[in-house]
Amino acid sequence: MSLLLRALRGEDTPTAPVWIMRQAGRHLPEYRALKERHDFWTLARTPDLTTEVTLQPVRRYAMDGAILFSDIMTPLPAMGLDLDFAPGPVLREPVRDAAAVERLRVPEADAIAPFVGEAIRQLRGELAGLRAGGDPDGAPPPLLGFGGAPLTLATYAVEGAGSKEYPTLRAFLRAEPDAAHALLAKMADTTAAYLRMQVEAGVQAVQLFDSWAGLHDEATYATFGAAYAARVLDQLADLGVPRIYLALDAAHLERAVAALPAEALSVDWRRPLSVWRDVAPGRVLQGNLDPAALLGPEDALAEDACRVLREGVGGAHVFNLGHGIFPATNPDRVAALLDVVRAFDRHAERP
Repeated sequence: MSLLLRALRGEDTPTAPVWIMRQAGRHLPEYRALKERHDFWTLARTPDLTTEVTLQPVRRYAMDGAILFSDIMTPLPAMGLDLDFAPGPVLREPVRDAAAVERLRVPEADAIAPFVGEAIRQLRGELAGLRAGGDPDGAPPPLLGFGGAPLTLATYAVEGAGSKEYPTLRAFLRAEPDAAHALLAKMADTTAAYLRMQVEAGVQAVQLFDSWAGLHDEATYATFGAAYAARVLDQLADLGVPRIYLALDAAHLERAVAALPAEALSVDWRRPLSVWRDVAPGRVLQGNLDPAALLGPEDALAEDACRVLREGVGGAHVFNLGHGIFPATNPDRVAALLDVVRAFDRHAERP
């Protein structure tokens, strides 16, 4: 079994496996070359191109895991929402009332995004011929799938596009709570079906992204966020693959996050991993280097990475950023970071 899967299944490995959120794309010159010929949505919906983009960071860095190149909004067209990217996601007819919620479908798994399943099958074949750089046994890097948590998908569906504060969604939760619950239930069941399809196609772990969880107070998140994230995770329990949950900017939500039925919690840089060890004892932790560390000098990057690695000692740890890599990141900094992570002996640091 690969180093990453061993860690995600709870093993306190001697070195931390490493992959990086949004490693496929953004900062890579080979990705930007593809973007000159293809728009994002074409890359995400064309299996050959999706496979190529997913593999680019694995080939360049020998990452310990490959994350499917896609977008959390991918299931929404199958629900009946008109999605475009300009360049960020835009819904032409946002969901603003109970009638709009009623019109949404919960599609069958094979109707959600068949191009994603095809890309996953291609990727498993391609990854079998590669080796994870941090794996002492030279195992192939496993493939991670992902989806958007219901609250985050609903945030976009109601707002219609990206926003800093998402006031329309936050008003909707309060003014139309019954419609909001109906919407979140449909989002949860669609996401669960979508992730089951990914696992059946060949992904070996899944991550549920709750990018906008931190907008909400604890009571609102518990009612409209955690309850529906748990609904997704519960529907995946029988599949036997590790489930990772990420709630961004959610230190104030730690009790609700720690109660979710996920094998691993991916946490951002705002609180040390040692704090999360106390909050969620025995849980696999993923993270949590500030992406900005990759923009600074190499010696400061090494210091920051070692601090995160020391904080992760005492249980299973997957090294990652606290969120997605910045487009301005120099690939040489990423390579230097991986050298630091792979040279760090976690067992030698035990108290």
